[in-house]
Amino acid sequence: MIKHVKFFGYYFFGWLSFFFIARGIFYFSNFQILGSLEKKTVFWSFMLGLRLDLSLVSYLIASILLLRIITLIFNGHSLFITLTKTITFLYVAIVNLLVIIDTLIFPHWGIRLDSTILIYLNTPIEMMASLKTSQLLIATIIYFLSIYLSYFFFLNIINRFIYKNSKFEFIFFLILLFCTVIGIRGGLQEIPINQSNIYFSTNQNANHLANNGIWNFGYSFFKGIHNKENPYVLLEKKEAEKIIYSRIENINSKYILERKILNNSNPNIILIIWESLTAKIVKPLNGYTDVTPNFNRLCNEGLLFTNFYANGDRSDKGLVSLLSSYYPQCQKSIIKTPSKSKSLPIITKTFSDDGYNCSFYYGGDLNFGNMNSYLLNAGLNEIISGSDFDKNQWNSKWGIHDHIVLERVLKDLQNDKSKPFFKTIFTLTSHEPYEFPGESQFKENTEIDRFKSAHHYTDHSINQFIDVAKKQDWWNNTLIIITADHGHRLPMHKGDHNSPVKFHIPMLWLGGALDSIGIADNFGSQTDLNYTLLTELGKKNELISFPFSKNLFSRKKMDFAHYIFNNGFGIIDYNGNCVYDYNSNNILEESGLNKYSRRKLGLSFTQVLFEDYLKR
Repeated sequence: MIKHVKFFGYYFFGWLSFFFIARGIFYFSNFQILGSLEKKTVFWSFMLGLRLDLSLVSYLIASILLLRIITLIFNGHSLFITLTKTITFLYVAIVNLLVIIDTLIFPHWGIRLDSTILIYLNTPIEMMASLKTSQLLIATIIYFLSIYLSYFFFLNIINRFIYKNSKFEFIFFLILLFCTVIGIRGGLQEIPINQSNIYFSTNQNANHLANNGIWNFGYSFFKGIHNKENPYVLLEKKEAEKIIYSRIENINSKYILERKILNNSNPNIILIIWESLTAKIVKPLNGYTDVTPNFNRLCNEGLLFTNFYANGDRSDKGLVSLLSSYYPQCQKSIIKTPSKSKSLPIITKTFSDDGYNCSFYYGGDLNFGNMNSYLLNAGLNEIISGSDFDKNQWNSKWGIHDHIVLERVLKDLQNDKSKPFFKTIFTLTSHEPYEFPGESQFKENTEIDRFKSAHHYTDHSINQFIDVAKKQDWWNNTLIIITADHGHRLPMHKGDHNSPVKFHIPMLWLGGALDSIGIADNFGSQTDLNYTLLTELGKKNELISFPFSKNLFSRKKMDFAHYIFNNGFGIIDYNGNCVYDYNSNNILEESGLNKYSRRKLGLSFTQVLFEDYLKR
């Protein structure tokens, strides 16, 4: 009996110590982000985090106890030892892998590991492309070393303390199993433990540190499988719908043409989606002065939208927001489910039906983010991806550098002059790990300098494209729209990780078809592009396809921008903003007048849009 107590005791505290050390590794590996936390806050993050650690360890112990009870009934002592060693090795291998992934993705995603990572498993090479080779090498060495040390520790416990016991000890194992159930639930309270129990600070980084990535992954995974209901219902359905649709209808009905935006109703359109472009590096939007000098200058030649926001934090969300005017969902990606994404309207399909030649250009693998299945429903005459270029042009982890793709677009335009065109270009060089040709504009080899240098390169490439385009005969009848797929955590900003400043992105309209230059300061987001564009072109019959989109030129000061992150939302308007987290059901950031009505609008959007997602 005493040896069994020792075995389960050592096994329990061994895993508990493992997760405590893992939290320390997570903290120091991400010290650039978490280092600003006060020592007292870090202490409480570690202490409160033990609750999730205890829950996770209880899951691991429960499986061993169940195995012990079953083998005890059938007198399978040797089988128990063999299976315990096998299961423990699998635990060690899987948990160590998840700990490393959790540590590596945090700087890029700003969240602890959850089931979102599964969305990208079908393209592992592209998923790892955000990391430098040196990071992957170090992570691999640490992974195998950690497996060796942890398994050696647990193997020693198994060999020392497991012995053949009597069936009279059956009751002892049942009591232990009952205790693990309490541990799994986090206590005897009515509601089982969840993230809210360990969220204690208004600083989300402190809450992230307290969280356990592996527990978080399992929780979100099983919740996603079994929960087919809308988890964001906080208002009456009719009330939430009325708040949204009446607001959008009111905005769109107040549209009055104060100035002529375009000089004709049938222009060519080039949509350039600039990877990770953020307002923080654009001078006219109070950003850096030296990162995008050409774009800064072009802002004086076109119509710049100064209060424009991304609807999400990943490329797959931004693509659907821009092309389908469909808001992304918390912890979901509709593009990953073809049975749902096929129901979405796509702006290129609308223009294709009107006789446009529509094409899409991307220098990487379209299987990443499941873009290919989505684009096949977009009415495109041609889809150009990395596989359409020579192998020797695949010169970065993500694919073909931007200047090569843009040159391909110009070449194709020279050969196709039969009808109006709609070309979508999705750049990629400014994606992590920021591999670009030529010398770095910013010499220090830090992440922020590589980020800035990569954008400086893309800025130069797009400017060259614009310079050549201005000399073509199609320029005078062409509208060029430049915007981003999403904002970016870099350069680091004050406030919460998911503050509006992270999602603030530029949108610039250029070209000979543009009849108005200056500033458009209405608040809006990527989902509003299609309604605005179709209205300007007089395609009013097509507006019904985009019910969540609104006009960026409305005179009514009711405009707003709504975005989501992993499990929360942000909403911004003329009077202020609100950032809300569903894990803790708390407001992370709030400012300005009309706080209550703004908060209700944000809650309504998340609720109604998730309900729409479930029905598709």
